[in-house]
Amino acid sequence: MLAGMPDEVAVKAWRELSRQYAALSCALESALQDQHQLGMSEFEVLDRLVDGGECATGLRMQELGEQIHLSQSALSRTVARLEKDGLVERKLCTSDRRGVFVHPTDAGRERHAEARPTHRAVVNTTLGQ
Repeated sequence: MLAGMPDEVAVKAWRELSRQYAALSCALESALQDQHQLGMSEFEVLDRLVDGGECATGLRMQELGEQIHLSQSALSRTVARLEKDGLVERKLCTSDRRGVFVHPTDAGRERHAEARPTHRAVVNTTLGQ
């Protein structure tokens, strides 16, 4: 049981949450890809980097992975696609050469600014707000 909740109520809540996530993921993937040539994970990386402020060093890959909840390999592939498209840059940490920072390029900030309204509209529409 989940906090005194009968099993069937908890399972019903889980299934509804799972349904909403699947619907939102599909809608976001489609809209972002069709209108901005970005996958949902690619947008999420840009969103976290841009919302992270103007820090010159960007975010460490590890911090980014914790925020986005992607496996290390999935995050590496996503960042590699964004880097190939000129939307992010990776730089080694000067104090710890094992650390890699990722930050958006000007083109990445521009693509994010174009895609952000689409993302927010799909989230609001799909979640019924």
